Amino acid sequence: MKTLALIAALALTMPSTAFADNDDDGPSYGAAGLLGGKNKKVLPPIILSAGEPIAPDGPWVLQSGTYYEFEIQGDGSQELALVGPEFFRAIWIDEIVVEGLEIRPLGLDSIEFDEAGEMEIGFVAIKPGAYYIKIPGTTGETQRLDITIK
Repeated sequence: MKTLALIAALALTMPSTAFADNDDDGPSYGAAGLLGGKNKKVLPPIILSAGEPIAPDGPWVLQSGTYYEFEIQGDGSQELALVGPEFFRAIWIDEIVVEGLEIRPLGLDSIEFDEAGEMEIGFVAIKPGAYYIKIPGTTGETQRLDITIK
């Protein structure tokens, strides 16, 4: 019994850094884990506009385990969609926000804008590989965004 009391007393007197994450073990995200602010990156927006490139900033290179957010902006010039089922299955979607409404889907295959608007997608990159999202029925390079998850 005295041994247990001694161990408990020692544990209480040890500096809190003795229980902290070691920097050599990799990044420490704190209590929020992967969804914490230190792990979040904002990607350039995807633009949906008739005849315009969807991603003028070029391809995305993502890191598995990192939380990302990006906006999709439709100007209403044409009914336009984005497809990318392989990409959407390689990520975990935290939420999709449309006009202040938060949607937490189990999965996603495509999205479509019938009129002008914006949506924001927050996700964690999971499965390494080469993917794309594009406007369906198009073959031009400017109508496609190549995405690599490392």
